[in-house]
Amino acid sequence: MLKQFLNLKLSQKLSPQQIQLMKLIQLPTQAFEQRLKEEMNENPALEAGKEEEELYEKDDFDANDDYDDYDDTDEIGSEEINIDEYLNDDTPDYKTQANNYSDDDEERESPLTAPISFHQDLINQLNTFILNEDEREIAEFLVGSIDDMGYIRRSIPDIVDDLAFTQGIYTDEKTVEKMLHVIHELEPSGVGARDLQECLLLQLKHKTHTEYIALATDIIENQFDAFTKKHYDKLLQQYSVSNEQLKKAIHEIEKLNPKPGGSFTGNNKITENIVPDFAIRIVDGELELTLNGRNAPSLHVSKEYQEMMQTYKDSRDKSASQKDAVQFIKQKLDSAKWFIDAIRQRQETLFVTMNAIMHFQQEFFLEGDETKMKPMILKDIADRVGLDISTVSRVANSKYVETPYGTKLIKEFFSEAMKNDQGEDVSTLEIKKFSKTPSKKRTNTNHLPDDQLAEILKEKGYPIARRTIAKYREQLDIPVARLRKKM
Repeated sequence: MLKQFLNLKLSQKLSPQQIQLMKLIQLPTQAFEQRLKEEMNENPALEAGKEEEELYEKDDFDANDDYDDYDDTDEIGSEEINIDEYLNDDTPDYKTQANNYSDDDEERESPLTAPISFHQDLINQLNTFILNEDEREIAEFLVGSIDDMGYIRRSIPDIVDDLAFTQGIYTDEKTVEKMLHVIHELEPSGVGARDLQECLLLQLKHKTHTEYIALATDIIENQFDAFTKKHYDKLLQQYSVSNEQLKKAIHEIEKLNPKPGGSFTGNNKITENIVPDFAIRIVDGELELTLNGRNAPSLHVSKEYQEMMQTYKDSRDKSASQKDAVQFIKQKLDSAKWFIDAIRQRQETLFVTMNAIMHFQQEFFLEGDETKMKPMILKDIADRVGLDISTVSRVANSKYVETPYGTKLIKEFFSEAMKNDQGEDVSTLEIKKFSKTPSKKRTNTNHLPDDQLAEILKEKGYPIARRTIAKYREQLDIPVARLRKKM
């Protein structure tokens, strides 16, 4: 049965400008610089440099505007942007310091290099082989089928079909297999393998033959499943070798590279350099926070565009053609003013949020001891600075801070709280660190299952359930106990 009724509710929608401001706050330094370049390319009324005296005032223009049909409801103009007006928060009581920017005001350009790509290096190696024209084309096609990790993820029949349909090369599986063996002779060893097992076998083939290499080769070739599942007892029984002999054979396997393409120093992948958005230093025993100066560009509204607007205001004869021109100029001027204000708001929001994080985790930043890190959630910082939780999340996302103890991802400072047996709040980071330690340092306990780890933590004053240990282990990418066993 259908019924009609009235429902009154309040909803809040962000304007396009407010959404853009949120996106600006979320951008790390390098992405912000790219966004700044795009805005300056799109808006000729926005110029770099120190601010000049502004001739154009939005209110003055509106007062002298003779065109009533011009819709100005979406313009922001020169009004100051207040991020909290639409986040339902009180305006934070802070002022940014005059020296809250680092000296890194200029973008440092790195010299450009043109390294040989991974695939080009393989092609160059092919030139040392004596091949006829058809063989070379097939070999080069195989090289082009190798992914960045060094594997060919296609079957031989599929490659034969692709050669016929895309290259017009009609061949058979035997010829392609022959050329694949040529690819397998290239460096780095293991390149061109179709799966991990073949990759490891190719690398063992290129090693000097020893007793342990022979055993390792036999294990990978005939007992690969038992090896990957770490069924060492089964391997000992299968090969009738001592524990020490099996250990040395497995050690030879562990030295192999499962991703041969990734080790190529001339790989054409772009290396991403981390640019810290903040820097924290200890000066006379006190913490000092600075915002990367590249987040505080000097911008101003174009004087030329302001003069064009002033000329229009002073003009008595305003034709219809001038209307379109002045609307374009006005739009660009308003947009430039908004963008400058938005950048200023972004700077203030970034600084005040990171400043609150720094003081919340003061003990860690002064001493560098991760055990001194306090439990901290987004709401803790949001309450301190008077901003919305989503805004704090945007500041912490994908941004880095340079500290005396290395460059850290800001969101790593956030963690949940857990009470120990004394009723004190401790960070779950401390629990995770302990859970991770046995798998790396304590060789006598590195294979302990989750329930035994939970018992050890309980003895140390951390009453924690086995399922919580399992959750933390998965977050840390630590495998189950059986797969952590060592010989």
